[in-house]
Amino acid sequence: MAYDFETLPARRGTGSLKWDAMLSDNPEVGEDVVPLSVADMEFVTPEPVKRALIDLVESTPLGYTSPTQAFFDACISWQRRRHGWAPEQEWIVTSPGVVPSLYTAVNAFSEPGDGIIIQPPVYYPFSMAVEQTGRTLVKNPLIRTAEGYRIDFAGLDRLAHERTAKAIILCSPHNPVGRVWTADELRRMLDICTDAGLYIICDEIHNDLVMPGYEHRTLLSLASAEQARRILVCTSCSKTFSLAGTQGSVIYIPHEQTRERYQAAYAAQGLFQLNAFAYPALIAAYNECAGWLDALIGVIVRNVALLEARLNGRLGGLSVEKLEGTYLPWVDFSAWRMDAEEREMFLHREAQLYLDSGRLFGDEGAQFERFNVACPTWVLEAALDRLEAAWRTVRTEGR
Repeated sequence: MAYDFETLPARRGTGSLKWDAMLSDNPEVGEDVVPLSVADMEFVTPEPVKRALIDLVESTPLGYTSPTQAFFDACISWQRRRHGWAPEQEWIVTSPGVVPSLYTAVNAFSEPGDGIIIQPPVYYPFSMAVEQTGRTLVKNPLIRTAEGYRIDFAGLDRLAHERTAKAIILCSPHNPVGRVWTADELRRMLDICTDAGLYIICDEIHNDLVMPGYEHRTLLSLASAEQARRILVCTSCSKTFSLAGTQGSVIYIPHEQTRERYQAAYAAQGLFQLNAFAYPALIAAYNECAGWLDALIGVIVRNVALLEARLNGRLGGLSVEKLEGTYLPWVDFSAWRMDAEEREMFLHREAQLYLDSGRLFGDEGAQFERFNVACPTWVLEAALDRLEAAWRTVRTEGR
């Protein structure tokens, strides 16, 4: 079946977060410029999802809505077919998003002042969920090697056993460095955290977006029954099918008491059902869009290859980190010897290139930029043309 990954949706004036941010920075930005920043896609919505949402609007009032059996079945079937493990229905808890679930989990399993471990550079809402709830941010930075980023297990072991540490927020696959953690790495993480009595809040939102040759293993598929008592796995179809606006996520919590604590903290925030659109969007995506996802990954592979060919060792010595998962390549700009603010100014003004600055993900990312390559290939080519032209102009003029 053919899928449309060439049409650019019209998103100006729709309230799109990344488009509005670009236009706020530069209202005169070129009509052909597309932001490659916030992690949603510049592709048209899969047809089965569109049909499901239209059917909902045409068939029923949009009242308070709870998950149906079809919703639970779709979640379980997807995990079994796509990831090779079989969660139980009673493990499933819904949330309007993975980020709200992080806040909920931090509130549920720690007290103000307690330590929560993160591994930067990492998705910036991790630190927000810790600091905005009055907890103590404990950093165990990833180690960058010639073979890619690695977990600092010695540092993790030390920090996990500190008296104030209560939980770790794990990103798997890791955003922004693009690692898909191996089963051995995850087992070692499990052993350390179990020994220290930590809760593991595992963000697996990018679990479906894995490049050929790599395999995502959900943490719960590797955990013993004892280890699973303190694990929450947070998933969503939002990244996989660009459905963040439907605001629906699925959290898998096997242990009953852990699940009850999470649900109590969720309700204490005044959160209950999802919006009515979240359920049919997920059902259609999981039941009917596996082929679309396979085709999407092919587009991402092609776009990453283009990015690597155009940037690796070029334009002053840029370097693209190997992408194992996500659609968000991590590019090292340190050869430019610009600080983050100067680099952003150059990219915006000279190249009309809007990315996510690596400094958003912690000090460890200050010399990086995160590209979003979930866009038509011609859009990425045009962006790279602008970047190269801007770089050559600067070199020619000696600026």
